[in-house]
Order: sequence, then structure tokens, then C-alpha cells
Amino acid sequence: MSGGGLLVAGTTSDAGKSVVTAGICRWLVRQGVKVAPFKAQNMSLNSFVTREGAEIGRAQAMQAQACRVEPTALMNPVLLKPGGEQSSQVVLLGKPVGELSARGYHGGRQQRLLGTVLDCLEQLRGTYDAVICEGAGSPAEINLRRTDIVNMGIARGARLPVLVVGDIDRGGVFASFFGTVALLSPEDQELVAGFLVNKFRGDVSLLEPGLEMLHGLTGRRAYGVLPFRHGLGIDEEDGLRVSLRGAVRESVVAAPVGEDVLRVAVCAVPLMSNFTDVDALAAEPGVVVRFVDRPEELADADLVVVPGTRGTVRALEWLRERGLAQALKRRAAEGRPVLGICGGFQVLGEHIEDDVESRAGHVDGLDVLPVRVRFAREKTLTRPSGEALGEPVEGYEIHHGVAEVQGGEPFLDGCRVGQTWGTHWHGSLESDGFRRAFLREVAAAAGRRFVPAPDTSFAALREEQLDRLGDLIEQHADTDALWRLIESGAPQGLPFIPPGAPA
Repeated sequence: MSGGGLLVAGTTSDAGKSVVTAGICRWLVRQGVKVAPFKAQNMSLNSFVTREGAEIGRAQAMQAQACRVEPTALMNPVLLKPGGEQSSQVVLLGKPVGELSARGYHGGRQQRLLGTVLDCLEQLRGTYDAVICEGAGSPAEINLRRTDIVNMGIARGARLPVLVVGDIDRGGVFASFFGTVALLSPEDQELVAGFLVNKFRGDVSLLEPGLEMLHGLTGRRAYGVLPFRHGLGIDEEDGLRVSLRGAVRESVVAAPVGEDVLRVAVCAVPLMSNFTDVDALAAEPGVVVRFVDRPEELADADLVVVPGTRGTVRALEWLRERGLAQALKRRAAEGRPVLGICGGFQVLGEHIEDDVESRAGHVDGLDVLPVRVRFAREKTLTRPSGEALGEPVEGYEIHHGVAEVQGGEPFLDGCRVGQTWGTHWHGSLESDGFRRAFLREVAAAAGRRFVPAPDTSFAALREEQLDRLGDLIEQHADTDALWRLIESGAPQGLPFIPPGAPA
């Protein structure tokens, strides 16, 4: 017998679907329910590698952590990784299968994947008591409904009840709720059970008349009003704005342990991937992290991070165009700390041979690390572990570039020369002992009297954040009604709201 299920949809992108899904997952697991997350199709450059070597969205990895289960490819069968304005790499069941334009994908390929994603969902429902699914964008994107496999397409295929989340902080939430339902076909509307208001500030009693009127207009109730909370956006989708409001970054308010703070500047390269790598730095009391795009902003930085990117050659061009390349070279020559991660590591090398990602052929790097990079068609997807600076380290690798290290001191899979460090390992800074040792080296090289806190646990901070999400659902949603939805599906006899989807 299949387990229960629910699809968390949203009136817009960034309405809070990821965190609401994680919150429901954490609430359920605390009730003793065996639960798993699912997102049929994710578009994100913020990805993760499972233990079996499959690439999935980091949001689903975070939701799996909320469920206290190991993430697998079944939880995010289709991942789209944008490579520019018009095309994306398609990752199917954790492995890249090609590059497609938006027109090519929505023109036929996407719809053919519906059977695959429904099969993955059915496998999860056969294993877990409940599967909490996350939609994408809005279910009322009428131009894409015919080929949809992530919103109403998956809801119809698996007969899932749908909860629509709306961000009231943006304004217009009642119109968004009503319009979302009214633009769906009668068959789709049958599955839309009701609404969840997100990011409300103020007295809920002032909102209740509107919710009652909405119920009268649509026949659908509100399942809760979640108050606005700072710092709940962990491991969401892409975008600098999302990263800058990251949960850990906002939650730490402790003063530095030493006399100085440590300033970290992250180059905001195009197609930045896995920007969450720096969240572990921001978890440290006294570490100030900011994203920058001008060379002057590197001047007072104690550490500059060149992060991962889906477009290594494009990032190199961007660094040169903005004068950041020369600033990085000067820093390296002066022995001022620079850390390159994945694509950021590659740009610091001598040269790149790329006939795969950009097809640019031979491209000169910044030549501050003795590394030569050749792009391979097969993607490296691993979960390495090792030791650096006398401390154990774990990470994950997602890259086409193969680095040939020609010298320097060994550093994880890369190298260091003076105070310039490079590695393909994402997530290494989440290893607490290694992060503290690295920051001590950075502080010494920068001449800062900064001391890492002896007891900061990044994993414990993550758990604390996930529990906050669970608390939000438990305290501000009608959990009995939510469980009835998950177990029994959408209520029968929900009214049709005209005009419905256009023919």
C-alpha cells in the first residue's frame, strides 16, 4: 500500500515552498512518521551529491535532513542546471544526460519524463509513510501546463492533495490565492485543498476576515498563518538575494571571541553554484561575509573566496572585465589569503582546456596556482573525505574540470601556494575542526587578532534551524487537518472557480 502524500505549491517562486516542505517534514518525523521529501524537477545551481554519487538539488538534501533520512536521487529525479539565458544541463536520476534549450525541453522532452518522475514518487511512497512534495514556481503557469511534471502534472498523476503557499509579505496574497485556483482546469482544481499564508507580520485577527471571505469565494480553507521569521532560508534555490539572507548568516549574533572580526569577501561570479559553501564561515562568531563585484571591495578583506560556477570560462572573463582578476593576482603575490572552490579553483590555475562547458578551447587562467584544467565530458560526482591542517574533512565534488596539479603544497584534492588555496571540494568548511584551523591560518596571515569560537557546530546549527521550521508548522498550522490531507487526499466536492484554464 502506498504511503500518504501532499504537494506544497506556491503562488509564486520564492513563496516559501522549500522551507514549508522542510517544516512539514520535520514536524512529521517528530511525530514518529517515516517521511521523505520529493521534488520532481528542480532548477538550481545549488546542488549536492548523495552517497551513491547522484547529483540532486541542495534543497532536497536539506529536506531529507529534516526527515532524518539519507538523500537519494529518487527525491529529485530531474535537476536543471542553467548554463546561460537559453539552455540548461539536464540531470536525470543524478547523472547529466545533455544540454537543452528551454524550447527544446518544454517542447517535448519534459513531458516524456512524467512517467519517470511518477515512478520515483511511487517508489518513495512504497517505502515511507508519507512523501511531502514540493512544486516549482506557480501551478497556474498556463503556458507550461501541457508539459508540466512538477506541479499539477505530478498532483494529477499521483492524486496528491495540493496546499498553496502565499507570501503575504509581498502583498496581494488574497488575489494570488484566488487567481491561482481560478486559472486551473476543473480537474486540477479538484486537488487544490486550500492555502497556507507565509511571512505574516502583525495581529492574525486582522487577517481572519479576509481568510473567511476567501473561503466563501473558493470553498477552500486556510491551513495556517505562519509568522515572519528571520533566517529560515536554508539551502534554497539560486540567487544572490537568497544567499545573502541565508539562515546561518542571520542567526549568529555573538561577538567575536578574539579582539578582531574577520572579513570575508566572496566574488559574485556569474552562474555562481553552491553559494552555501560560505554559510559555514558565516556561522562563526565574528566572521563577516559579504558578496562583492568590484576590486575596491577586496581591499579590506582578510579572505577572498572565489566560489563555484557553472561557467568557469565566463567567470574568468567577468573577473577580468571588472578588474577583479588583477586584484586577485596582487593579493596572491602579497601573500594575502585567497580560497578558490571548484570553478573558483580552476580560474586560479595556469590554463583551462574547455571543449565541453564553454567550448572555448584553450583559455589562460590567473596563473596563481600551478594547476592545469581539462574539461571532461563525464562529470565527477563524489563524496570524498580526508585530512587537512591536521583535521578530518568531508566534502563533495561536482565538476567537469579535471585538475592536474603541478606543484605547491597538497590541499585536499588541490594545492596551496603561500596563502592561495584551491580545491574542488564543496562543503569542506562544514567540518568544524578544519574550518577553525583554516580560519586561524587566515587570521595569522591577515594580521588579525581573530580567534575561532571553540564550540561552533555547523551541524548543530542546521538541526536547530530545521527544528525552528518544525516548530513553525506545529505552532501555527492546523496539523490535524494537514495530516488528514496527507492521509486521505483532498476533500471531496470542492467547488469549481471560473473561468478555469483556457482551452
